[in-house]
Amino acid sequence: MDALQWQRLSLLLDELLELTAEARAAPLAHWPRSTMCRGGAGRSDFAACTGSLSPRPCSRHNRAPFLDRRSVMRTDKQNVRWQSCALLLALAGADTTGRAATPAMPTNADANVPWVMDNGVVRLTVTPTLGGRVLGFQRSGGPNLIKVGEAVQRQPLPTVSAAADDIPYFGHDVWVGPQSAWWQHQHANPARRAAHANWPPDPYLSFATTTVTARAPQRLQLRGVDSPVSGVRLRKTFAVSPQRADSVRLQVQAQNVRKTAVAWDLWFNTRVSAATRVLVPVAAAADIRVQPSDGAGYAPPQYVLQDGLMALAAAPPGSAGQRGKLLLQPSAGWIAAFSGGQAWVIRFAHQPLARIHPEQGQVEFYLDAPTSAPGGGLLEMEVHAPYRTLAPGQNMQAEEQWTLLDYAGGDDPAQQRSFLCRHAAALVLDGACAAP
Repeated sequence: MDALQWQRLSLLLDELLELTAEARAAPLAHWPRSTMCRGGAGRSDFAACTGSLSPRPCSRHNRAPFLDRRSVMRTDKQNVRWQSCALLLALAGADTTGRAATPAMPTNADANVPWVMDNGVVRLTVTPTLGGRVLGFQRSGGPNLIKVGEAVQRQPLPTVSAAADDIPYFGHDVWVGPQSAWWQHQHANPARRAAHANWPPDPYLSFATTTVTARAPQRLQLRGVDSPVSGVRLRKTFAVSPQRADSVRLQVQAQNVRKTAVAWDLWFNTRVSAATRVLVPVAAAADIRVQPSDGAGYAPPQYVLQDGLMALAAAPPGSAGQRGKLLLQPSAGWIAAFSGGQAWVIRFAHQPLARIHPEQGQVEFYLDAPTSAPGGGLLEMEVHAPYRTLAPGQNMQAEEQWTLLDYAGGDDPAQQRSFLCRHAAALVLDGACAAP
């Protein structure tokens, strides 16, 4: 059963209720085969499978074909596109008694299909390929806020090896840190170890196709591969929050798969357009480190810090743009990003400075924003979990909570802060409100 079929569950159930109210007597034979479940504008034939209602043509939303009751056992090759009523019941998540059925594990045919979790308020799209990567997050009906590279379509299943280079898939990914140690504790690529390479990230964590271990309409669990580069295996869980319909949870667990200890942090990396307005609570300028780029004519990332809230700012006049990195010690565990009429709040466990590797910040922003291509720039919103040493077989985990709110205000930090202040109590956004 593929992802699109599960998404049709709610549509099928809605149509069943409508059929109950509007059913008309009409034998199945009266419906031409050409109109059954071919995406026409009529109603679903879900009711015919219950034996209680007359069949209708399928809704345009339900493009999964099936066999009528008289042709279930036929082997006519011209009818292979049709499925049985039992499959339609399974599509709706029910067994033949009408009880809810446990979601089926994916088959080989659909194991790599992106999984869409949409509760009518927010929509999260995750692919089991590319390390188990988030490709979409948006209000239902709104624009996708996550930047996705063309390589997702052009090279969807990259070769995974210790010799692989980076491919700009973007999306939301999980690395391990610190960056300086990426290739220092492995024997799969001795040349990169000898060169003290700090690029690319571990291909086994970023490129390998994960295994779907559990999935439901609003939940997906993935198991990654054992990495000979980092010595860990990642397990990821993505779920719509049962407490807030506008929120999702992203959890990742790393397990040491070596026979010796490893030391890493977990590193969330979310890519968005460089035009995204970002705010994060920071107590003082001393808590912000700037790593400029060596790009000719580029300014380092610009920011404004006012009343304990840092906001990314526009490039200085005359520059080629902004390029470089900010490493922050935030004063609270959240980031807010504004784009496309939506306010995206990322929440995480705030950590004391001593628990973050000294080469990193708990929050980091990498910005590559050329003024010549204002719509083509990149902003990476990064969050580091504590740096830990794991004994063989030991685990560590980290979590982010994403909340997406409608935002009708202007592209102005003062208005955006006022908006966040109104939601500060409900979302526990310490530092969102300006001091009186």
